[in-house]
Amino acid sequence: MKQMLDYADIIIEAVLYLGFLWAAVLFCKKQLAVSKKKKWLFASLSFLGWLLLSLANRRYFMLHIFFRIWNHIFFLGMVLLFFQGEREKKCLAASLLMTVNTLVAHFFAALLSCLYLVFEHTIKKIPEPFLGEWETAAINVASFVMVILAVRWMTKHMGAVFYGKTRKWYFIVALPLLIMLTTFDVAVWGATNGIMVQSSGNRSLYFDQLVSHTEFGVLAALSMFAAGIYVFGMDRLYLEQKKSSQYQSQIAVYQMLQEQYSQSERLRHDMKNHVIALSGLFQEKEWEKMGEYLRHMEGSVRKDGGDLTGNKAVDAIFYQKQKQAERKNVVWDCDLQIPRELGMQEFDLCVLLGNLLDNALEACERQRNDECRFIRIQGNAVKKCFLLEVKNSMAQTETYKGGVTNKKNSREHGIGLLNVRDVVQRYHGAINVEAGQGVFVISILIPTKEAAHDVKQAV
Repeated sequence: MKQMLDYADIIIEAVLYLGFLWAAVLFCKKQLAVSKKKKWLFASLSFLGWLLLSLANRRYFMLHIFFRIWNHIFFLGMVLLFFQGEREKKCLAASLLMTVNTLVAHFFAALLSCLYLVFEHTIKKIPEPFLGEWETAAINVASFVMVILAVRWMTKHMGAVFYGKTRKWYFIVALPLLIMLTTFDVAVWGATNGIMVQSSGNRSLYFDQLVSHTEFGVLAALSMFAAGIYVFGMDRLYLEQKKSSQYQSQIAVYQMLQEQYSQSERLRHDMKNHVIALSGLFQEKEWEKMGEYLRHMEGSVRKDGGDLTGNKAVDAIFYQKQKQAERKNVVWDCDLQIPRELGMQEFDLCVLLGNLLDNALEACERQRNDECRFIRIQGNAVKKCFLLEVKNSMAQTETYKGGVTNKKNSREHGIGLLNVRDVVQRYHGAINVEAGQGVFVISILIPTKEAAHDVKQAV
């Protein structure tokens, strides 16, 4: 029976580890990139390496802590070798997988062990219940199933963590996870060797087992909580810093645009005097002075689109974006009517429109030269709401899912839309995004303070 259990034990562990590798491959495939051939090589060599380390651990009675550390190092090396992407990002993916594998397995093993002991003691009235080899094997199977489910959950919900970050950020997040993982393994080794958890000598076997498993479970639970708070907290902090940095740069740009617009307004106001001066030079046939005067005006005046929306800062933004669209051969079609009683601060309105137009221009720029490029802006008052829709072309190969597109440059990935969503939420509005067949459409509905008026200020 003992030999059969040992034989079954290693087979069960091998099957469970194959399940973990399957989930790990799906996780890394989504966050990183890998060819089909390298994917199978990664799974095969990772399994072979784990099997050899496990056999060496059983045959030569290797210290468990050394087995765990060598196994972590080998798995990290396999991820670095076979998957594509920045080295720091691959380190983060591997560290997350190893951390989840270790912490989730120990937590559920401890939890199920406690439940089994309590059940045996209270329901079956066994004074000194203990975990046998078969019970331990069954608990390990259930714990490993939970590990696989946890990795699958990460695959679906942690995509944003791996987009739009710098290489330094990936390293800063991965390093504490690796340190936490090593510390936990050392703590487990110490506990299993009586360094941390010892019987006081006057307690029952049931009580000692219960306390030991509880301490394991609490340690694993606290470690999981700390790891989750750290990873998602760092992700949130990075996005907030990015948004704050972009806000500050937008403030400087909008102030500069408004100043330029004001200078243009003053110059247009003085145009009558310039015409009188030029007429005088023309009548006196002062051609040289007239040419110098015109050159001076040319350096001070920009061709302006006129009074577009009634808001100087917004007019300046639309003038600049329209010129960018013209330089990029983008068809520009705009019909915007801003209600007088919109109730939105000028800065927030500029952030909203500026980010929408920047995203639209970037999407058009990523298209091939032979593809049709266009931007259409429509906005008007609908009852007591302001309805704004920006529609633009995008590359046929691009997709939109989960708040981000699959564009190659992910450093600024999704920051513009996050700023847009922040503004819309601040004014209790609603936002809808649709993308498909080379067209990206974003619709925004913002309630006004009072009933919207019929404003005829169209671009």
